[in-house]
Amino acid sequence: MSNAAPAPTLQRGVVKQVLSGDAVIIRGQPKGGPPPERQLCLSNITAPRVARRATANAPETKDEPWSWEAREFLRKKCIGKEIAFTVEYKVPGSGREYGCIYLGSDTSGENLTESLISEGLVEVRRAGIKATDEAQQRLIQLEDGAKAAGLGKWSSSPPTDHIRDCKWIVEEPRKLVDSKHNKPVKAVIEHVRDGCTVRAFLLPDFQYVTLMLSGIKAPMTKADGSTEPFTAEAKYFVESRLLQRDVEIILEGVSNQNVLGTVLHPNGNITEMLLKDGFARCVDWSIGVVSQGVEKYRAAEKMAKEKRLRIWKDWTPASATASMGSVTEREYTGKVIEVMSADGLTVKASGENRKIFLSSIRPPRPQQAAAGENPSDLRKNIRERPRPLYDVPYMFEAREFLRKKLIGKRVNVKVDYVQPAGNFPEKVCCTVTISNSNVAEALVSKGLATVIRYRQDDDSRSSCYDDLLGAEARAQKKQVGLHSTKEPPIHRIQDMTAGESAKAKQFLPFLTRQNRVDALVEFVASGSRLRVYIPKETCLLTLLLNGIQCPRGARPAPGPGNLMLPADPFGEEAAAYTKDMCMQREVEIKVDTMDKAGNFIGWLYVDGVNMSVSLVENGLAKLFYTAEGSPHQRELETAEAAAKKSKLGIWASHVEELKEAIQEVDDTQTERHRKFENVVITEVSMTDLSFSAQKVDSGKKLEAFMADFRAEMHANPPLPGSYTPKKGDLCAAKFVDDLWYRARVEKVLKANTVQVLYIDFGNRETVSFLKTAPLPGAFITLAPQAKEYRLAFVQLPDDEDYVTDALTELYHNIYNRTLSMNVEIRGTPNDLVSLYFNEDGTGDVALKLIEEGFLLAENRREKRFQKLLSEYKAAQNIAKSNRVNLWRYGDITQDDAKEFGITPSSR
Repeated sequence: MSNAAPAPTLQRGVVKQVLSGDAVIIRGQPKGGPPPERQLCLSNITAPRVARRATANAPETKDEPWSWEAREFLRKKCIGKEIAFTVEYKVPGSGREYGCIYLGSDTSGENLTESLISEGLVEVRRAGIKATDEAQQRLIQLEDGAKAAGLGKWSSSPPTDHIRDCKWIVEEPRKLVDSKHNKPVKAVIEHVRDGCTVRAFLLPDFQYVTLMLSGIKAPMTKADGSTEPFTAEAKYFVESRLLQRDVEIILEGVSNQNVLGTVLHPNGNITEMLLKDGFARCVDWSIGVVSQGVEKYRAAEKMAKEKRLRIWKDWTPASATASMGSVTEREYTGKVIEVMSADGLTVKASGENRKIFLSSIRPPRPQQAAAGENPSDLRKNIRERPRPLYDVPYMFEAREFLRKKLIGKRVNVKVDYVQPAGNFPEKVCCTVTISNSNVAEALVSKGLATVIRYRQDDDSRSSCYDDLLGAEARAQKKQVGLHSTKEPPIHRIQDMTAGESAKAKQFLPFLTRQNRVDALVEFVASGSRLRVYIPKETCLLTLLLNGIQCPRGARPAPGPGNLMLPADPFGEEAAAYTKDMCMQREVEIKVDTMDKAGNFIGWLYVDGVNMSVSLVENGLAKLFYTAEGSPHQRELETAEAAAKKSKLGIWASHVEELKEAIQEVDDTQTERHRKFENVVITEVSMTDLSFSAQKVDSGKKLEAFMADFRAEMHANPPLPGSYTPKKGDLCAAKFVDDLWYRARVEKVLKANTVQVLYIDFGNRETVSFLKTAPLPGAFITLAPQAKEYRLAFVQLPDDEDYVTDALTELYHNIYNRTLSMNVEIRGTPNDLVSLYFNEDGTGDVALKLIEEGFLLAENRREKRFQKLLSEYKAAQNIAKSNRVNLWRYGDITQDDAKEFGITPSSR
């Protein structure tokens, strides 16, 4: 009988993991469950020990020289490959097995022990080598050959060059992620904790990270020790493909001290594989950081659901046709006419206004009170009446972002879902895009809104939900908006819309002294009543459009109850027109005065269009008495005349009376209109036949007004030099008598002087800036008391000397006198009038000046003026025959005058 030991049994398996240069874990053939595993050490050799991180039971260790090279050599040779191995002996007690490994299915493959020795990466344990064993003696020969060749650890290279500097702890995960810029990093997977969590070395820095796969969750062992279904299967799925494989990792985000990322295997994305095989589900909290392929994740998950694979075996699909409430149109285009809040819009489509909300986002919320803090204390620095737009941090910024991007623009709307009515009205939630840009995504990326998190089985969400999550992740990374660590912006608004006239009166002088102010229309209450915000002054006020009267819309009736008064005809149309033109638009306003309720009265211009004039010319308003004497009076009168003629709006059933106000040749009217009124001539132009006049009937009213005005200026004298007049300003200005008068700035000249028109007397002067001041608000409402006219049916001669004589004579005849005036033709810029010395219409001033040879009679074709013109022609003939003044040298209307010796024969 032979005493030789039996030959070791040849076994087969797959190398799951390489522990060091001389130890591996082998996974055997599965037999109805997870495959068996065993650790095998290579016999007769000793490999340098690799570094290990600190644990609760053991301190951190460092690499021995060449330990990493030995492990890597063995890993690259056999990891994941089929091997044949023999177990030569087992250590009693510990059960550790030692043996030999061959690549392939039998002993004809490469002997890994001999390969390691040949490369000089391990040492032969010579004490256990038998002299009679040829295989063991071969190991000594191979080692001697490696030494002679200076290979591996036998080389002259310093041992310190072959020791890794492992970084076991990530001090600043966010900084590490940012430094990689979402670019693939080479790595080796060292450990698989579960189907969605691995540990890896990032190369070449040997940074050890715990990596959670972005965007998914796989079954795992819970904190209480219980295990979710398919936990082991998911882990095996990942281990068999990734453990100790060369991969690329994209670092995408941070969760506590763990890193979120994507692992790219040469055969594909492991995350997508897990989803496709039903080993994982998409999760909203981390899918937003995924840098590429989110749509593939959703598609893979959907495929696994439909096939009922693994974790989806009991999955029941949601209703294929979710309730759309009152919505009948799933996709449409429309024009944004209002941004209601940070997530609500009003879109005009198919002739109707539709209120919609941006899907899956949450606008900024009020700050929450800290524990033990009284919630009312949060408002101690905020007005009593809440204004969420200005009080809630970042609400104003969010609204402004949407307003500037969308208002007045056409957008594409896709209805995603409808929140049914409950405690709140029904909400139609949509994805809104403009120029292929998702509005909600842009808002979230600025940190001006957050993304709603849903239950895993809730499919009522934005069709671009993953894009929203990605935008939020970017905003968090940049720490912008709601995610900023800085104090939120504060908007302290002076609110003058609550009817506090005393408060509004304080702002009035400042607003009236300015020409035009940039403003933003926040709300349109009616056609002529708007709420505007002035950013420069951070004040909110109610503006009533000057010069017009708009029909009113439906409104609550006074008294108890909820009764509503019906709208005036075209009241709703006027409000809609103003809203369409102005709502949330950047405009300019000019404040003139205020009413008793604290509302400001003035003009509003949108894109250069005067809204008062625009409403009138569209037949949605009529002239009001405040238009008289205003800079826009003529414009308003012309617009109203055109609207009446076209029968627009409120003038649809109006029959316009024929008036002499229209400058047209009327061959059918034969009688001249005569309506005399007494006026005082306050100024006479020395350049043409125009003059300014006050109505005698308003004389006492003007005297009382000027007394009050000067008393106010005396009681509250302006600070000289504090006011800088601008063209068009209505101001106070001193005259040569050193008294204050109302004036309008016509020109700004050099040397700090301006040309002003004294609006109550009609005279013009050039005065210094120091003699001007803001006009008190209480003295703006009275219309200018002097109006400019022109003498009708006469003209000046061409000769400059005769012109001077004529204007001088006109001045002496009419200046500072009370005369009777009849408006002959209303026109632009001045009405044409006739003046009479007597109240009964006798003593025609123009007739007298023609007869005295100072003026010429005009030629006109209107039949109604022919009788008067014939009198003027007769008077002119008398002056001609008497050779007075401009006729003293003959007939100036003839080209050839005998008086100068010019005859037809002498030419």
